[in-house]
Amino acid sequence: MSETMTLNPKLALSMEPLVFLSLSLLPAIAEVGGETRLCGTNLKLLDPHPSVVATKLLERRQFRDCGKQFNMIACSWLQFMIHDWIDHMEDTHQIEIVAPAEVVGQCPLKSFKFYQTKEISTVSLQPNTGFINRRTPWWDGSVIYGNDEAGMRKVRAYKDGKLKISRDGLLEHDDIWIPISGDIRNCWAGFSLLQALFVKEHNAISDMLKEHYPEFDDEKLYQHARLVTSTIIAKIHTIDWTVELLKTNTLLAAMRINWYGIFGKKVKDLFGNIFGAELSGLVGLKRPQDHGVPYSLTEEFVSVYRMHTTLPDKIFLRDINDISNHKSAPPIQEEVNMKDMIGKEGERRLSKIGMEKMLVSMGHQSCGAVTLWNYPLWMRNLVAHDINGEERTDLVDMASIEIYRDRERKVPRYNEFRRNLLMIPIRKWEDMTDDEEVIEALYEIYGDDVEKLDLLVGIHAEKKIQGFAISETAFFIFILIASRRLEADRFFTTNFNPQTYTEKGLQWINKTESLKCVIDRHFPNMSKTWMRCSSAFSVWDSDPNPPNYVPLYWRLA
Repeated sequence: MSETMTLNPKLALSMEPLVFLSLSLLPAIAEVGGETRLCGTNLKLLDPHPSVVATKLLERRQFRDCGKQFNMIACSWLQFMIHDWIDHMEDTHQIEIVAPAEVVGQCPLKSFKFYQTKEISTVSLQPNTGFINRRTPWWDGSVIYGNDEAGMRKVRAYKDGKLKISRDGLLEHDDIWIPISGDIRNCWAGFSLLQALFVKEHNAISDMLKEHYPEFDDEKLYQHARLVTSTIIAKIHTIDWTVELLKTNTLLAAMRINWYGIFGKKVKDLFGNIFGAELSGLVGLKRPQDHGVPYSLTEEFVSVYRMHTTLPDKIFLRDINDISNHKSAPPIQEEVNMKDMIGKEGERRLSKIGMEKMLVSMGHQSCGAVTLWNYPLWMRNLVAHDINGEERTDLVDMASIEIYRDRERKVPRYNEFRRNLLMIPIRKWEDMTDDEEVIEALYEIYGDDVEKLDLLVGIHAEKKIQGFAISETAFFIFILIASRRLEADRFFTTNFNPQTYTEKGLQWINKTESLKCVIDRHFPNMSKTWMRCSSAFSVWDSDPNPPNYVPLYWRLA
């Protein structure tokens, strides 16, 4: 959580984020084609052209979903977290990308303009430049609370510690339908839905705290409720969302160890964190651990979280009045194009759809797979937003921008990325995949030079481990940051105690094990009626996890 989250309101409202995003993986030396090369240093921003890569390797041919593993709530959660952590500050200079002749007829935009990332000195030797993060990189719930003083003041009701929420349970809006919430840039209905759900959670916690601590004023109720809500978000991401993303016994054990330790929840509930990180988990350590490097999120982390392929072309709205088939998918009532679910138009539609119908509909819809040829075409002709939620005049091609952004920010390309993670680099395309169509397409764009392969293309092309929705290369960064986010934060370590959270606040956190717990709290009949699966992030009519009487740490991977 952010150092701005404190029980001292003056300090909380005076510190605005100014956090660097820089590289943790520096250029490596490797033998390439019989010669020694400092990898990545001579590769150009337009080599190969981003529009060519986007058109021939990324653009969706036909929607490919990820089966029953991940639903549209899980997809929306991804954006919900990104908007809590990361947003690069832009420069005033615009870049123009013009589609080359070989693909111009296939590109929705023949040319488009966007702002380059603002690069500044880090006042260090390596890396000597970096980028500013507009958002706080900690798990502080800034996605609903705001990133600065003005944002925090805007969302508060200033009564009983609560946040603003409309009568229908969704976010409030201003006169031009921009939502009132912590982060409103590039929003869509699914993302706004999760913001509203956790505003409701915050307000429920405020009510609970007021009941047990009647002496607390509005400020204390707000601060304590924010701490509890933010920690619940972190816990859900750690032991629910990530477990479904990497659906194996090994990762189930690993993520629960991160939170509870090898001895598990029951022992930690009895004794607290008295056995250290391995046996009692990272949460509740006596002091933060940053391993000599101040915490921030890195550019590599930003890059592996580029998963816009999970977004579909349409949202299927379900008839929740038809309860004839218990815990089965309700019939589809309407299909809505995703372009009509983003921005102000998406907010208007969500207000008509309603929170329950949208949540059930998203729960029953599978999201897209993280693979090549699955990038939404509608995102190649997109209306982008300013940080205040206002629409920009210049349409953008997000698929091309994402290729450009990694290069612009000096993120290592795929092979160098693996090399610096001490993973085995590829020597030929067949080392990465056995899909002949993919191999042929990679050769067409990159020739024989595997060092040119863009990271985004590589992690989408790579053959996945069974149970993983993402590549092994991306997983290395995921798992490193999963631990670091917890162990480096004083609110998960030194200050994870009743004095900071209150006794009742800690109890609320402890009894919340998943997103399903939050949904059940606010919609008591929803999971009983519509959810057959074990996690709210799986497609809701999928089979629940079968009973397993083998202790978790003894199970086969």
